[in-house]
Amino acid sequence: MRLHDLKPNPGAKHRRKRLGIGESSGKGKTSGKGHKGQKARSGGSIRPGFEGGQMPLIRRLPKRGFTNAAFKTVYGVINLDDLEKRFEDGAAINEKLLRGAGLVRGSFDGVKLLGRGDVTKKFHVEADAVSASAKEKIEKAGGSITLITKKEEGKAKKK
Repeated sequence: MRLHDLKPNPGAKHRRKRLGIGESSGKGKTSGKGHKGQKARSGGSIRPGFEGGQMPLIRRLPKRGFTNAAFKTVYGVINLDDLEKRFEDGAAINEKLLRGAGLVRGSFDGVKLLGRGDVTKKFHVEADAVSASAKEKIEKAGGSITLITKKEEGKAKKK
């Protein structure tokens, strides 16, 4: 097999719909956009929620309440059974190591260790938060836990 022999799987590629190629094609003349109006023009798209200049529903309704969602602490969650599978006995585990192993992905305020699974190895874990059951299981296996407290905008973060 050579490079010029490679082909995509049958059905993997589709022909694009060709617009404006004669009236008998079904998509000729106005190319499926109807006659005139904002949506027939080039670049003529309206944003979601736009009501033609009428005061939008979201602005007509009263705003009530308060949400603290923007200030919520979001943790990357890791379980003990994952540590048991991935790491050797006596490993010093921190967020950088967990990210390298692909166990924690994305942007978080910290890592939280939960107690699903059993531990037989001695782990030395550095985390932002730990559940009571996880702490008990790690200490029972002979490991240790170090809690990290990060400073954020002059305030110490809750454990």
